Amino acid sequence: MVFNSFSNLAFLSFFSVLVISLHLPHRAISSSRGGFLLEDTVARPPAAGMCAAAAATLHGYKCQEFEVTTDDGYILSIQRIPEGRTRVRRGHKRPPVLLQHGILVDGMTWMLNTPQQSLATVLADNGFDVWISNTRGTRFSRRHLTLDPTDPEYWNWTWDELVTHELPSIIGFVFRQTGHKIHYLGHSMGSLIALASLSNRKLHNVKSAALLSPVAYLTHMKTDLGIVAANIFVGEILTTMFGMAEFNPKGDAVAMFLNALCAGPGLNCYDLLTVLTGKNCCLNASTVHTTLKNEPQPTATKNLVHFAQTFRYGVLSKFDYGNANYNFERYGESTPPVYNLSNIRRDFPLFLSYGGQDALSDVQDVATLLEILKSHKKDKLQVQYIKHYAHVDFVLGTTAKDIVYNQIIAFFRRHNK
Repeated sequence: MVFNSFSNLAFLSFFSVLVISLHLPHRAISSSRGGFLLEDTVARPPAAGMCAAAAATLHGYKCQEFEVTTDDGYILSIQRIPEGRTRVRRGHKRPPVLLQHGILVDGMTWMLNTPQQSLATVLADNGFDVWISNTRGTRFSRRHLTLDPTDPEYWNWTWDELVTHELPSIIGFVFRQTGHKIHYLGHSMGSLIALASLSNRKLHNVKSAALLSPVAYLTHMKTDLGIVAANIFVGEILTTMFGMAEFNPKGDAVAMFLNALCAGPGLNCYDLLTVLTGKNCCLNASTVHTTLKNEPQPTATKNLVHFAQTFRYGVLSKFDYGNANYNFERYGESTPPVYNLSNIRRDFPLFLSYGGQDALSDVQDVATLLEILKSHKKDKLQVQYIKHYAHVDFVLGTTAKDIVYNQIIAFFRRHNK
């Protein structure tokens, strides 16, 4: 059954915020088939770029390939859909929009539905110049000026580095290419790095930001499996996880973890999609099948540890090295600096959309975020609550265009000055 397979992806998304207290990685691990593994076991750079890979779902939309080199040496693949299939009035300038995916997926996530339902093509058809990022380590962005993905140092990063190095490099590139400030849209981790960047006042050349399933606080995730997994990791970490620099969702080590966890009493791993991301209301089975051919994607184990710290500590801070001396060497203080979201400019246009069934971006955690944003100017903050939506509905939901995307388009147009 397709949802049984997709549950592996859902579990891994949840697992990213539950890995607790891992030591820093020392070596990379190769992978082979077995257990819970999906189709391919090693994420290799594709022969062609994402435009070619997405040809089946793009249905003739123009797609262009670009490369961006970050100031810490990562060579990223980004794509552009410069126009849609719907004509716009002569002389209309297409505002650029940057789409930033979440963890354990890549930019393909925006193009897996039909053109009438996929956010990338919906935006293009509504007169926007669409740019799509692919985070370091995913299949289209696995190059570096001096490092190779087999080198553990390649994976020595967390979402801190996405805030400090990656996002500014991509936004700067799009701004130079278009000559216009951009609108930003992020889902899950894509919302997290935007909020962190905004709190540091370092998100330059951005007009507005739309955040779907916004993640900043993770304290109230609702799942019994969370308690089980937390108890496992608080005690003794599985020795198979030590030393793994690259977290490859299609590898043996992850399969061993899944098998071990699901062997526990009272745990039903058949429908992890619902158990771990919430009861998604509006997924199409064929789209889920297409998703399984493209996702999940690798990330750094260290990145997962950082998410786990956010879950455990209840605060949004930089990576904790677990040693006061190490932290002081990195930050100039014994504890990691906190991202103070109250520093976000009160007049910066924000659109937040979250779901009542989302087990990852929980309603109570979003409420914590909204409490911090309560002094935001009312005409600059738009909040949408969708009672029946869960985490995946915002990206793959068949009703997302009518319920969410049309709202985003109106928001971007309203703040397109």
